Amino acid sequence: IADEPTTALDVTIQAQILDLINKLQKEFRTSVLIITHDLGVIAEMADRVMVVYAGKAVESAGVRDIFRNPRHPYTRGLLKSLPRLDMDREVKLEVIEGMVPDALSFPAGCRFHPRCSFVKKKCKTEEPALVDAIDGHQVRCWRHDQI
Repeated sequence: IADEPTTALDVTIQAQILDLINKLQKEFRTSVLIITHDLGVIAEMADRVMVVYAGKAVESAGVRDIFRNPRHPYTRGLLKSLPRLDMDREVKLEVIEGMVPDALSFPAGCRFHPRCSFVKKKCKTEEPALVDAIDGHQVRCWRHDQI
């Protein structure tokens, strides 16, 4: 388990750490669980991704599927908030409005609903289960089929 293994490191040291993790994984023929906020590290290192919001898994899928076809509004918002090299410079990055909820008083229903642009009445009262949306892609959202 590597918890934020590259946080606050310069690019050179970060690459060395990631290379070492890859080497150890191959040498010991084991899985590695990387906990990180760095989507670049995820894209480079992961086979599978679990996105967590306010302590709950909201989406889980293969790394390519998460980046190409996010099914949860939080995952979608994260990806749309990142600059990309192939982006038109005049396109504004999206912002996820609002604040992360207080861990001592999560909202009823979906924990993301106060910040969600897809919110509907049910989201405010009922917490969705983590369900299979499509092959190997799980999501915790009442409206995943509309995203």
